[in-house]
Formats: sequence, C-alpha cells, structure tokens
Amino acid sequence: MTARFKSEYDLLVVTGPTASGKTSLAAAIASRIGGEIISADSRQVYRGMNIGTGKDYDDYNINGKSVKCHLIDVADPGYKYNLFEFQRDFIRTYKDLKERKVFPVICGGSGMYIDSIVTGYKLAEVPPDAGLRAGLEKKSIKELTEILSTYKKLHNTTDIDTKKRVIRAIEIEHYNNIRPEKQAEFPSVRSLVVGILFDRNARRRRITERLKQRLEAGMVDEVRKLMENGTSKETLIYYGLEYKYITLYLSGQLEYSRMVNDLEIAIHQFAKRQMTWFRGMEKKGTKIHWLGGEMPLEEKVGMVLDLLEG
Repeated sequence: MTARFKSEYDLLVVTGPTASGKTSLAAAIASRIGGEIISADSRQVYRGMNIGTGKDYDDYNINGKSVKCHLIDVADPGYKYNLFEFQRDFIRTYKDLKERKVFPVICGGSGMYIDSIVTGYKLAEVPPDAGLRAGLEKKSIKELTEILSTYKKLHNTTDIDTKKRVIRAIEIEHYNNIRPEKQAEFPSVRSLVVGILFDRNARRRRITERLKQRLEAGMVDEVRKLMENGTSKETLIYYGLEYKYITLYLSGQLEYSRMVNDLEIAIHQFAKRQMTWFRGMEKKGTKIHWLGGEMPLEEKVGMVLDLLEG
C-alpha cells in the first residue's frame, strides 16, 4: 500500500491498557499503509525518560525501515506538559499529515488524550488559580478525586496518582466550566478506535514481566541520571508510577524490594483505571473494536486493515 491510503476514516486510534502491545501493532499498521504515528502518551513527551515510559524505539523499525512517530521527546524533563499543549500539538501534526496525504495512526493509553481526539473536546490554555489551589491543598487525594469525578465533560483519573496532578486536573476543569467561550474549535475527525485486550491474569503477568525487564534494562539508573541532571525529586514524583517509586527508593524512603512491590501494585491499579476509562468512553458512545491480545500480530493487523477499508 502507498502513502495515499484511502479510508472512510480520517485516522486510526490504537489504544489499550499498559503492557498490551499497542506500539508494535500501531507501527505494523502504519508501515503497511504508509502512515505515521502520533503518540498519545502523557509521559513519552519527555526527553531522557525512555525506559520508564516505555519508548520501545525498536518497535518502530519494520523490516529495516523506521516508521515516523510524532509527539515523542518534545519536552524537557522537569516541564509539565498538559492536555492543552497535546491538543495544540496534535492539531498541528494532524493537519500536516493530511496536507501530505499521510494517514495518521494515533497510539497511546492516556485516556484523556485519546478521549479528547475522539470526542473533539477542545480545551483552552489554563493559567494557575492560586485561590482554588489553596483550598484544594487542604483536601486528601480521595476527596480530590471525588471532586474531579463531578465534572461531566472530560475528567480523568487514569494518569493521576499524585495530589498535585489531581489538583491541576480540577483546576483545568473548573476553568473550562466558567469560561466555555474560550474553548477553540477542534477539527472534526472520523476516528476508528481499536483496543488490545488481555484477560486480567494475562495482563497482570505481562505487567510483572515488563517491570522486571525494565529494571534489568537500567530504569533505576535512568531516574538517577535525571536527578543528577537537575530534575527535582518533587517533579519526578509528580510524573508518577516508575518515576515516583524509584525516586522514593533513591531518596532512601523505600527499600528496593518494597519499591518493586509497591510499584508493581501501582501499575496493576493504573491498568485497571485505564480499563475503567475506556469503558466510560464506550458508555458515552465511542465504539472501541477490541482485539484479543493473544492473537498473532499479523492477524491483528489484518483485522484492523479490514475495518479501515470497510
């Protein structure tokens, strides 16, 4: 197939919980249709955060040819990239691909990022609200999550496991509720959404195996290097999951075995929240075509191409 791939859809979204094999599927499809990938991962935007965020660069190499991927490595560690910036960068990249007649393949598991593309809910840039933050700081993370869940448009709990991130999410939703006129136009896109699904036991096994592989690949050293290069402990904890727990270990707050155990539990919980988010998308009307995770890659590719070609 050529770069001028034709479909009734404007783009393909490949999603699913962590450790489901999204990247390899997205890259294989993009290679077949002459497409390019747009990452929808809230942490892969950061340079130098490779192992912990799962930047599987080798997966983009198909038969000796590299599939181009956008919105990876676009921000320095320490910066707090947000949904507004993702939408801005996505729209710019999407328009560029369309002008070049290249089919966009979105790949990622960040529920809010995926949802914002599929539903076209465009956010405005949100400045800090010191007064709101002061009141929220007094509440527990459980209370904050409950507050966030009251927003009807695009609240998110999948990527949030620190108090600061919940507060920022509430701040964004509060701003958009009181200033809806500031929301910009989002391009109308016809999205085909496919998800990769393993049963619970298989998903847990894959998460455990991948965590072991990443630790053996030097994930602790990666976090140590970020700290040595000036990324603050507070910021690394803000990024959550691998960066949070390894930072606590390197700071002497957790023993190594406790760090590994707690991190594994946190990743399992994260995957469960991702699935809850995807089910919520389906309840709101988004059709997700689920593919069995155990299926051979070529079979998955064939099924997705059949859906794209109608």
